[in-house]
Amino acid sequence: MSDSQVTIKLTSDEALVLSHWLEKLQMTDLSQVVDDPAVWAPIHRIAGTLDKTLHELFASDYEKRLEAARQRLRPED
Repeated sequence: MSDSQVTIKLTSDEALVLSHWLEKLQMTDLSQVVDDPAVWAPIHRIAGTLDKTLHELFASDYEKRLEAARQRLRPED
């Protein structure tokens, strides 16, 4: 099996919300949530890539931006 790369495209809103969730996930005991340790490496890689890419993470109004992104992503009733 080759180690070919997979590209995932996210909107900035999706990336911001996913980054926040992954950060919370990594702060827990991953073994409690993810039953296969083989999944931990990709979780850390995705989170690290998002952290390097998202400038919003360091904005003074981060929480406001995060909530706005969440609102835009939630399905309308």
